[in-house]
Amino acid sequence: MTLHKELKREAYEANLEIPKQALALYTFGNVSAFDARQGVFAIKPSGMPYDEMTADDMVVVDLDSRVVEGSLRPSSDTKTHAVLYRAFEGIGGVCHTHSVHAVAWAQARRAIPIYGTTHADHLTVAVPVTEVISDEAVARDYEEETGHQIVRRMQGISPQEVEMIVVSCHGPFTWGKNAMKSVYNARVLEELAQMAYLTQSIDPLARELPPAVIRKHYERKHGAGAYYGQAR
Repeated sequence: MTLHKELKREAYEANLEIPKQALALYTFGNVSAFDARQGVFAIKPSGMPYDEMTADDMVVVDLDSRVVEGSLRPSSDTKTHAVLYRAFEGIGGVCHTHSVHAVAWAQARRAIPIYGTTHADHLTVAVPVTEVISDEAVARDYEEETGHQIVRRMQGISPQEVEMIVVSCHGPFTWGKNAMKSVYNARVLEELAQMAYLTQSIDPLARELPPAVIRKHYERKHGAGAYYGQAR
C-alpha cells in the first residue's frame, strides 16, 4: 500500500494538465507536488507518455533526489525541482514545460517585458531570464546546476510574487503553492510570452506599461487591498 497516495494523485492530476493546456508535446515536461512536512515530493516518471501513466506511476523522492517510493526512474529534471524546494520557502509545486513562446524567449536569452495589463495582473516585473549555464556547471551536474541557476537569478526577488522564470537556451520553470497552481502559472507564462512576442512583432520599439498602471492592476488582485473576484 502506498504511503503517499494523495501526494502522488496531486502530482498525477497536475501532470495531465500539461498536454491538456498544450504546454508540451509527447513526453516533454513534468510537474511535482511537495509535502513539506515529510520533506518529499512526487514527480512524473522519466519519458512516460501522459496518456499511459497512472497516479501509481508517480515517483516519490526526498530533497536529495533519492527515491523513497516507486519502481520507475523519476524525471530527469528531479534535481532541479529539489533545489527549488530547498530554496523557495512555502512553495508546494514545480512545473517545467516546453511551451513554444516561452521557449522562444529562453532561446533568445531574453527576459519577457511587461507590456500590458495581463502581465501586470500576475507580476510587476519582466519575467526573469537566467544566465546561460557554463560548461563547468554542465560537467558538474547539469540538472542540479540548472536549479542553482534559477535560485541565483531570483536573488532579491520574492518567489512568492514572481512564480516564473525562463532558463536561457532551455525553457520555462514555474512554481506555486501547490502542483496545480504551478501549472496554472506555466499556462499564464506561455500567454504572456506569446503576447509579448506579438507586441514586439507589431512594434519593435514598444514601450513597457507605465508603473502606475502596473501597480494598479497587480494590487487589484494581490495584497490587503485586493478587490478582484468574490469575497470569501
